[in-house]
Amino acid sequence: ERRPACRRSSRERTAPPSSPAAQSKMGKYSHEPDVAQESSKACGSSLRCHFKHCREVAHAIKGMKLDKAKSYLEDVLAYKQAIPFTKFTGGVGRHPQGKLVKAPGDKVRWPQKATRIILDLVKNAEANAEMKGLDADALCIKHAQANRAQKQRRRTYRAHGRINPYMSSPAHIEIVLCKCEEPVKRGRGDDDDGARTLPKLTRKRQAQLRIKAGSA
Repeated sequence: ERRPACRRSSRERTAPPSSPAAQSKMGKYSHEPDVAQESSKACGSSLRCHFKHCREVAHAIKGMKLDKAKSYLEDVLAYKQAIPFTKFTGGVGRHPQGKLVKAPGDKVRWPQKATRIILDLVKNAEANAEMKGLDADALCIKHAQANRAQKQRRRTYRAHGRINPYMSSPAHIEIVLCKCEEPVKRGRGDDDDGARTLPKLTRKRQAQLRIKAGSA
């Protein structure tokens, strides 16, 4: 008995190959360093850790030196330090460790999964920097960002035969390391031209001075 040949769908038959323009967009970062040779990157897509936790962890380590960021994340995993929650604060409790990181309202948590994943990305970026011949001690986290990824759908079964969605909230994370910029001290009371700068006045004080000048 001869079976009919399996026909592919029209989508499979007419699907064009990926264009170079589409390939060039893959792996694009939202932040590009000024000097690419003195920086390193690492990213992860659709990571199975909660987006809100990833955002808070990335926001906490942004601007830190590399060694300080790694030790800080390791302390979070050991519950010695905490991650301040500044944006997604619903239901977040208060803890005395929040005073160490100056968290608003002392609202802190210890997100284990998100911290472990971001720590792995930081170590990956450090390894990329060492491959380029950069000094890891002179690097800092210039850019750390977490974006929402497409939700993954599951279902949960409720009473009376109902079905509700049971979604996960993964995240896209990207890390950029750059050389730390040494701050330059400004001359005391002097600007670039050597003229002495005047103290800034508030609007209230400016109005008071105008009234005194008008009455005189």
